[in-house]
Amino acid sequence: MRGTVTAPPSTPGRRRARRTAGALASAALLLPLLGAAPAAGTDDASAGALQRAFAAAAAEYHVPQSVLLGVSYLQSRWDTHGGAPSVSGGYGPMHLTDARSALAETSHHSEGTEDARGDSARPALHPEVKPPSDSRLPARLRTLPKAAGLTGVPAERLRTDAAANVAGGAALLAATQKELGEPLSADPAQWYGAVARFSGADDTATAAAYANDVYDVIRTGEERTTDAGQRVALAARPELVPDTAQIGETGLRSVSAAGTECPKSVSCEWIPAPYQEFGDNDYGNHDLADRPVSQSIRYIVVHDTEGAWNGVLKLVQDPTYVSWNYTIRSTDGLIAQHVKAKDVAWHAGNWYINAKSIGIEHEGFLASPDAWYTEAMYRSSARLVRYLAARYGIPLDRQHILGHENVPGPTTSTIPGMHTDPGPYWDWRHYFALLGHPVRATGSGKSGLVTIRPDYARNQPTYTGCVKSGLPCPAHGSAEVRLYSDHDETSALIKDVGLHKGADSTIDVNDVGSRVSTGQQYAVAGHWGDWTAIWYLGQKAWFLNPRKHLTAVPASGLVVTPKAGLDSVPVYGRAYPEAAAYPAGVPVQAVSALPYTLPKGQQYVVGDEVPGEYYYAVTFTTDSHRVVVGKDLYYEIQFGHRVAFVRAADVDVRVRR
Repeated sequence: MRGTVTAPPSTPGRRRARRTAGALASAALLLPLLGAAPAAGTDDASAGALQRAFAAAAAEYHVPQSVLLGVSYLQSRWDTHGGAPSVSGGYGPMHLTDARSALAETSHHSEGTEDARGDSARPALHPEVKPPSDSRLPARLRTLPKAAGLTGVPAERLRTDAAANVAGGAALLAATQKELGEPLSADPAQWYGAVARFSGADDTATAAAYANDVYDVIRTGEERTTDAGQRVALAARPELVPDTAQIGETGLRSVSAAGTECPKSVSCEWIPAPYQEFGDNDYGNHDLADRPVSQSIRYIVVHDTEGAWNGVLKLVQDPTYVSWNYTIRSTDGLIAQHVKAKDVAWHAGNWYINAKSIGIEHEGFLASPDAWYTEAMYRSSARLVRYLAARYGIPLDRQHILGHENVPGPTTSTIPGMHTDPGPYWDWRHYFALLGHPVRATGSGKSGLVTIRPDYARNQPTYTGCVKSGLPCPAHGSAEVRLYSDHDETSALIKDVGLHKGADSTIDVNDVGSRVSTGQQYAVAGHWGDWTAIWYLGQKAWFLNPRKHLTAVPASGLVVTPKAGLDSVPVYGRAYPEAAAYPAGVPVQAVSALPYTLPKGQQYVVGDEVPGEYYYAVTFTTDSHRVVVGKDLYYEIQFGHRVAFVRAADVDVRVRR
């Protein structure tokens, strides 16, 4: 979504599809958010201080250091995030949770003007939020106060002091080990049950999946420099075999994965979205289909919830609301499935994309950069995406694994209202590494294509609008790179005529008009010193790409360019069939061009060649549903920040290596 925390409420006619801070301010766990991260220097300046803190805490509380390091890595990758809380109110390397206020929850699908269905064959859907009445916080969101009681360390220090935070985590692990009746053993294999309980999960499947991840980290080892400049290492223990039978001693409930479509390596629960009739010939909150038999699944769309777990789950179970296929919890990576892959969820704001995609919501907030995503959630999501991609033949690249922000407006009028999640703070580079498809160079230095790949931690472009319109967001790593009209950071930003109708782009956190994201690929349009130009939205766009700290690497692939004799070709937000393809009883859908063109002499990277296709599904009963496939072919292209489509008959395809 888009917007700012303190943005005033707007009238229905003026609401824009913005992830407003209203979404944050009304989120179920309104964390004790810090106005800004603490100043640098909170931690010991020594680069080895955090490693020593792990050793000291392990010795004091008699927890194997490898266990302490493994748990911390799965929570935060040992980062401190300047003392700012995660999306679930977790602080520090150990992700000690202190979500002290529970208010009404919302979700980005109820914000702004985007029609989640994105289907012009029926009235636009703008659901109203019905806040849940239950505001109680589960124990998994209150571990920091317990750690304070065990250690005697004040809560504020546990939030901001990394060494104290590590000690608090060690104290929790030791206390849990004792509660389970297990000795404070020096053997890490004997801590499986305590690790499982540390996750905060209330069921054995989720707790076991979390513990398995921790022990995988211990077996393989890890080493990295944290966001605070701390060098931390965990030596590999490939021979380690934990006592998994301890999961039976944890006292957690059993949850069935029956009915879910998930890999065995994650914890997955079926919480169905309803398919129900209501009102005057209305129904919700998704459409029945028969994918991939009736039509292929070509995309996975990554969202963030803009709300907390419990409230978001209640919303997706409302037949008058919208839907998505999966939701993933921050604290432990639990996956809830709501809509079968064969059916079409209402989630991406573009019916063509909806009909050919699976939508995954992640517990999080776009406009709160320091409300960070846990490693447990990243890993769980990556396993789910790998599984779905293999099952449905979806390529693992940025033209098929889309953010909601990369989905095009289906028509010109919808472009300004399209959502912008998961936003610039989602770490696509790390995510694709977890997918087993790291973002790397695939071409020579003279290939003529680039893949965007900044260093996430080092890359910190200035954004505004996280807290209040026009005010700077806290400095934070970002997956996105800003574009300029010339090789000069004082030059104007690239204009997006569809988004801004001729007005200038801005550096607002929700303004995608002049920026590119990790993994996206573009044709090179020029070089100037440390600057690289690409073709973008029909314009030459420049970004800083210094040799010492590259923000893009050479790529290879296919590009399209207008056929000879054409000055430009139209660009589309959906690949719909020609009129002649529609059978009787199915209204012809307009093949409407967007306000952009692809001029001659420019090239854009190809993602897919697809036939024009439309899924007609406007009734509760499925007897009238039809998949219409045309003869016209389209190419999906990376056109701007969002993908787009061009007719194959209008362009030539070339290979760039």
